[in-house]
Formats: sequence, C-alpha cells, structure tokens
Amino acid sequence: MKKKQQHPGGGADPWPHGAPLGGAPPGLGGWKRRVSLLPFLRFSLRDYGFCMATLLVFCLGSLFYQLSGGPPRFLLDLRQYLGNSTYLDDHGPPPSKVLPFPSQVVYNRVGKCGSRTVVLLLRILSEKHGFNLVTSDIHNKTRLTKNEQMELIKNISTAEQPYLFTRHVHFLNFSRFGGEQPVYINIIRDPVSRFLSNYFFRRFGDWRGEQNHMVRTPSMRQEERYLDINECILENYPECSNPRLFYIIPYFCGQHPRCREPGEWALERAKLNVNENFLLVGILEELEDVLLLLERFLPHYFKGVLSIYKDPANPSGAFAAILWQHPKLASPRRWIAGGEALPNTWKESSSSPDC
Repeated sequence: MKKKQQHPGGGADPWPHGAPLGGAPPGLGGWKRRVSLLPFLRFSLRDYGFCMATLLVFCLGSLFYQLSGGPPRFLLDLRQYLGNSTYLDDHGPPPSKVLPFPSQVVYNRVGKCGSRTVVLLLRILSEKHGFNLVTSDIHNKTRLTKNEQMELIKNISTAEQPYLFTRHVHFLNFSRFGGEQPVYINIIRDPVSRFLSNYFFRRFGDWRGEQNHMVRTPSMRQEERYLDINECILENYPECSNPRLFYIIPYFCGQHPRCREPGEWALERAKLNVNENFLLVGILEELEDVLLLLERFLPHYFKGVLSIYKDPANPSGAFAAILWQHPKLASPRRWIAGGEALPNTWKESSSSPDC
C-alpha cells in the first residue's frame, strides 16, 4: 500500500504535485520558503535578495558616476581585480603612421626632357616602395587660371601621403593658397636638344605603337613630315625660325603672366623658385648621375632606381634608343655649333649652378 508523502512538519503533504505557482504561504517549513516563478526555475529568497542588492549597488554606482564626473573607486578596483581592461589600457593608442620626410613631392615635368622614362621608373618604384604615385590625364595644359590652380592644389594636398604627384604644369605656389608647400624635383636638358626631340616627336611620336603623331599633326603633309631639320633651319621654315628655346623657364618661374614673356624678370623669378622650392633640378644629359642623387636624397621614393634603369629587361630607355634611328633625319650640327642660336638668357641659365 502506498504511503502518503510527508512534509517536514509532519502530516500529509498538502501539495503532492508541487507547490502552486507563486510559492507556498509562509510558516510551512524551510522548503516552503522557495519561490517558483516558473515550474522549471526555482531559487531561494536569499538568492533573490543577493541579486537585488547587487543591482542596487550598480545603480548607486552609476548614479555616483554621473554626479561626480567619474566612476566610483570601488568599481575601478573591481575592474582591475577582474582584469576587465581594454586594449588601449594595456597597450595605449595604436601608433600613428610614420611618414618619411619629405612626404609630399611634386615632379612638374618639363616636356621632352626624359619625363616618359622617369614616369616609367616611378611606376615600378611606387609598387616596390609603397608610395602613392599620383598622375594626371591632362598633358597639354601647363598654364592655369586662379581657380584651376586652387582646385589642383586642393586635389594634390588631399592625396594620401607619402605621395609623388607628376604632371606637365608650370610651377605652383601652394603657400599662396594656404597649402603646405611640397618639395619639387625636375629634369631639364639643353634647349636646343629639347627642340630637336620635339621636332622628331611631332613627326614620329614616341614610338608607342598607337600612331599618336598622326593624332597630334594630322594635317602635316608627307614632305613636311620627312623634312630634313637642317633644311628646316637653313630655309627658315616657321617651325625652325621660332624654336621656343624659352619653353623651359615657366616651369620654374610659375603661373604669373610675365613668366611667359622671355626676359630677365622671368629668369630671375625661376632662379629664386629653384633655390627656395626645388630639392633637385637635374640635367637629362647626365641622367644616371641625377638618378643616383635622387636615390640619395629621397631613398623612400627612389631607392634602387639606378639598378632598375640599367636593367636590360626594363623598357624605360627603349624609346630614346629608337627615337634617333630614322634614316631621313639628320642632326643640325651647324646650327648647334653656332652659339648665336641660343638666347643670352639661356646661356646664363645653362651655366648657372642654380638651374
């Protein structure tokens, strides 16, 4: 025969199937002091009081934090005791990116002064050293309005550093528009040699294979395209009677209208800018020496450039080698030998250590 379930106080159990929801009335023994919120969740009044006390402590702590402008000392001690520290507490803020100096370089390359070779080298070097090479699709706009200067300077200044910006453009004065003045570099060549290179380029391009000379000079007649340069000079053709030997000066003088007027003012302004803003102005005829100096002065940009340039597998020098192989073009030695073709300003600038 089945015995009735007994409770600790004696007698039959009034709730043989468990205490009713909400718990038993007080005074019915220790087990009656158990609270049941759900049939499967039971805890004692002591546990409930501990949870409420803990919640009260944290509420008071939060209140004290807001009133005093900081967390209570005991919460800080508790945090330290529990080891609940953040990465910043243990290690400090992450180190900022260390930029090389200079981290802003502008190569306002002069046309027909080896710039294509240098840009090819820069593309290889940017991948090797991880600097930001910023180029431009605009090749024939060197003179800018004031608004165009401001816009270009803004675009250059916001580029990710370290950067090297390159474009055919006359010198830009960043400080005039409130910007940080970058370091300039450039390469020039003998003005007569530059004229010869441009003469061939207008007729036969740079031999990249897309017939770009036909795009540049579509209306040029075949007899004019294959005109011997000696004949062009001696017969005083318009192209050779005004060889634009002053072409290089505005790249260093700047955007002032007087920089485009051949004369002493533009030359002196160009010298001043070279002394104050250009780290190096190289000579194309001494390109290997120029590359060596760039490697020494700007190693984070040009480290290893000379070995890359001399590498037979590197195509950087291929265009210059091909450019002089056309059998119908001769060198105007008589004109080059006659110093009277060079303006006096270029005699001074070519011999000056500043330029």
